[in-house]
Amino acid sequence: MRIEFFSRRATFNVTGPNLANRRRRRGTISGPRTGVDLFYFAYNANIDPKRIETIAPGATFEFIAHLPEWKMEFTILNGSGGLPNVRPLPGNTVWGAIFSVADGQLTAIDEQEAAEGRVRTTAQAMDRQGRRHDVITHVSSTDPAAHLEPEEQYLKLMVQGGRHWDLPMGWVASLEEYLEAT
Repeated sequence: MRIEFFSRRATFNVTGPNLANRRRRRGTISGPRTGVDLFYFAYNANIDPKRIETIAPGATFEFIAHLPEWKMEFTILNGSGGLPNVRPLPGNTVWGAIFSVADGQLTAIDEQEAAEGRVRTTAQAMDRQGRRHDVITHVSSTDPAAHLEPEEQYLKLMVQGGRHWDLPMGWVASLEEYLEAT
């Protein structure tokens, strides 16, 4: 089975009546903004607040969400283990954090993701209230059959970020199980 991902430049309007209702947390990442902001779905180590701030200082946490009918697997070979990748697969879900990111800063995220073997794609994430949002995330075309042991330090960043943004405990616990196995 061959799965193809497409990449396209997309812009989303994040203004409107729901803007004031978006959840803001103490310690959110924010900075100067220009142009139209896009929703970026972070599921990998970019979910860690220190890491996303380093890559995209203007990124602002918006809310947590999941990619319904997507699966996360560690299929990208890295020096000391595997890095995560996501792909559409019925019966699964991937949790992450949604950030507003200016288009110019999304380029920095694209470059960092490319260094880890992923390319930009679009998807629909669902928030806790059941609303769907068009988001940008990053995927790899690696063989989904290539299951690798997760890279420990990378996985620790994912767990830290998951805890920081209050992702569902079951999701964070599943990441921690990988840590116990390494």
